[in-house]
Amino acid sequence: MKTRIHAIAGGIGFLIILLFWTSTVFSELFASHETVAAVKGLILKGMFILIPAMAIVGGSGMAMGRRRKDAPARAKKKRMPIIALNGLLILVPAAWFLAGKAAAGEFDSTFYLVQLVELVAGAANLTMMGLNIRDGLKMTGRISVSR
Repeated sequence: MKTRIHAIAGGIGFLIILLFWTSTVFSELFASHETVAAVKGLILKGMFILIPAMAIVGGSGMAMGRRRKDAPARAKKKRMPIIALNGLLILVPAAWFLAGKAAAGEFDSTFYLVQLVELVAGAANLTMMGLNIRDGLKMTGRISVSR
């Protein structure tokens, strides 16, 4: 049961971050400032799902991996603090900042600099979370270990 909860929470977290990232890119490239502001506001609302999902995946992962010493488990244990710190120290504050600037119509160089930082940090988290998903599937035997 813990494995299933972990997988569901991890999948939700990954998909939400992917949705935030792609919505940001598409709205910035192809939509109006009003749409960008709406996307930024919706991202803040989405945090009420993302943050609990990430807490669940982190807690369940620590509980399940506590005694594991294999390579995939070690790799996941190294990536998780980076994912968490990236989210808490860069992505969440950037989301609040950008939503405020967008709501005020302030699409200045500071907005776009923070937007760039947010996109890079989001891509890094998606990459690390994707690697964690891959390693989790290896650990459960759902995919074979390539040699």
